[in-house]
Amino acid sequence: MAASEGQWVLMATGRSPTNIAVIKYWGKRDEALILPVNDSISVTLDPGHLSATTTVAVSPSFPSDRMWLNGKEISLSGGRFQSCLREIRKRACEFEDEKKGIKIKKEDWEKLHVHIASYNNFPTAAGLASSAAGFACLVFTLGKLMNVKEDYGELSSIARQGSGSACRSLYGGFVKWCMGKKDDGSDSLAVQLADETHWNDLVIIIAVVSSKQKETSSTSGMRDTVETSPLLQYRAQTVVPSRVLKMEEAIKNQDFESFAKLTCADSNQFHAVCLDTSPPIFYMNDTSHRIISLVEKWNQSEGTPQVAYTFDAGPNAVLIARNRKTAAVLLQKLLYYFPPQDKDLSSYLVGDKSILGDAGLHSIEDVEALPAPPEMKIQDQKFKGDVSYFICSRLGTGPKVVADENQALIDSVTGLPKGV
Repeated sequence: MAASEGQWVLMATGRSPTNIAVIKYWGKRDEALILPVNDSISVTLDPGHLSATTTVAVSPSFPSDRMWLNGKEISLSGGRFQSCLREIRKRACEFEDEKKGIKIKKEDWEKLHVHIASYNNFPTAAGLASSAAGFACLVFTLGKLMNVKEDYGELSSIARQGSGSACRSLYGGFVKWCMGKKDDGSDSLAVQLADETHWNDLVIIIAVVSSKQKETSSTSGMRDTVETSPLLQYRAQTVVPSRVLKMEEAIKNQDFESFAKLTCADSNQFHAVCLDTSPPIFYMNDTSHRIISLVEKWNQSEGTPQVAYTFDAGPNAVLIARNRKTAAVLLQKLLYYFPPQDKDLSSYLVGDKSILGDAGLHSIEDVEALPAPPEMKIQDQKFKGDVSYFICSRLGTGPKVVADENQALIDSVTGLPKGV
């Protein structure tokens, strides 16, 4: 570990996307290894809109492992962090930077402590899969720092031990988490079904109904469901296996009608399983139900699905439109019922703001002039303030290295987060 007095700091920064499951993961057959009771399929969102950025630093001068999330120091003592750190250190390879005079042997990694700084550009623990992006980014970036040679499939099975759905954020596009059969979990990993360019007509609009932390965490909710819901067993053994096959086919053929029907049905069954839990778990709220009603009535009036909806463990709606034109009409309908509380339209829709122009919405006056959607019976009701904001996104790529050191979250001299 040569270098001047051992005062060097070695860093790597990565950015990982979040993902939204269209066939849901809910329930574990092994809590410690995070092995699921069924396969799941997700879409990876554009990391420019929803992602975690993580910088990992290592130095002989660090006395212990430390982590900061969104600027606040958090404990690394939890089993999930420890599993990821242990598994990556185990696979670390020799590293040399001749310019800096740094040489790290394979066995040295076990003795070196890490500093980790991570930042989510969207709400944490609000049902937008922030832990998926976070753990995928942690494993990916640690792997880059420690010169790990394993492929993304192998890395996905390590990320899974941090947060189940994190394994699906190691790839872009459409991703399947194979539940696996082995007790050690070695075959429970993610595979890419198709990359983000395969079906790039799709536009994703997320209604952030609440960015508050949810009352029932996914971990405890799943545990209660596995212990008390007879519907979960039926879902995992009978419903999901055939749904997964149909969804794979729909993705391969870009069959939006099948894709939308399967996505909505699986979301609804996941929330039915939550209600079948004792005590029942309520992740959706009245606003979630209004959005479902809006989409269902529109799809019915058109005779074929225009939009799919899906809700994870929270009230936020993820709406997948068949193309950009449909997404613009969807946005008009959403803004008619859920106008912004103040006059600022530009902060009410984040991500790909150009969709506002496609929808002919350049000002708050345009929103106020929107006609009532004809398919809705009660047309004069509006729900101002019930949606915090909207995110417009699309399918995105898997994790990437951030080479620009100015974007690193850790100071390369002090080894501490910038601004700390």
